[in-house]
Amino acid sequence: MPQPRSQQISISDTPYYHCVSRCVRRAFLCGEDPVSGDSFEHRRGWVENRLLFLAGLFSIDICAYAVMSNHLHVVLHVNVEKAAKWSTLEVLQRWHKLHKGTVFTQQYVKGEVLPEFALSLVEASAETFRNRLMDISWFMKELNEPIARQANAEDNCTGRFWEGRFKSQALLDEAALIACMAYVDLNPIRAKVNDTPEEADFTSLKKRVDSAKMQRQPKRLLPFIGNPRENMPNGLPFFLCDYLELVDTTGRIIRDDKRGVIDGSLLPILQRLNISSENWLSITTQFGEKTGHVVGKEHSIAYYCEAHQRQRKPRGSTKLLA
Repeated sequence: MPQPRSQQISISDTPYYHCVSRCVRRAFLCGEDPVSGDSFEHRRGWVENRLLFLAGLFSIDICAYAVMSNHLHVVLHVNVEKAAKWSTLEVLQRWHKLHKGTVFTQQYVKGEVLPEFALSLVEASAETFRNRLMDISWFMKELNEPIARQANAEDNCTGRFWEGRFKSQALLDEAALIACMAYVDLNPIRAKVNDTPEEADFTSLKKRVDSAKMQRQPKRLLPFIGNPRENMPNGLPFFLCDYLELVDTTGRIIRDDKRGVIDGSLLPILQRLNISSENWLSITTQFGEKTGHVVGKEHSIAYYCEAHQRQRKPRGSTKLLA
């Protein structure tokens, strides 16, 4: 039986989540249908544009993503503190870019004078919208529903386009986070769509590499800010150069269809995260098959169990061992 979403997503345990949506029909999300010969490659742009658009509205950061032929991977970070700082006006302006809101919220944004009872209703609506703008289920809904409508209109059909539920995995620590991000960024390599990670269009890695060439990081993606330290700004706790090199080397091993070894110059980042080279290769090539709803190192899962008053690890949890 599927777990309730409330049990899969708990911001008090971790702000990082890996989400996967899959098409329910034989028709492809993107790519070329080998049976009919029809190409749906343009739909990759639909998904990427919508994803980055939502990143500018929600208080949810995008760590990694990959748009594949019949499914979508995205690693998300929920930024509760950011949403808490938004004023009522900013919350409403963001929400109105997605939905009309109410008559009173529209009047409030326009600067019209409202009676006290209407202002109370506006504040209540703003708090509801604020919570939605940091909710992963709402994020995935706002991502998937417009794509489904566009695809159905193009295919001249009705019915479900996506599976009923998106899959979500809690990433409890840095080891789980970086392994999952690499797994997502390397999806096109494993699928033999591309030879190198930087060639893979409609992935976060491609966008990061293109921006790095101009000595900057993409605005719509959560930036890399270096190793954990005091008073850290919001961002990924790794150096961008370390991550790119690690993914590039892993991608070359995958492309050559052999286990290989991680180059010695890359060991420091794996040592800091206490991940062996062998386990790194295993988890980044089979993350989807070998992991469940909760992913992390042994002590992270133990802490999770204690926090949720469970005597044993939850079903679907996965340990990342050194």
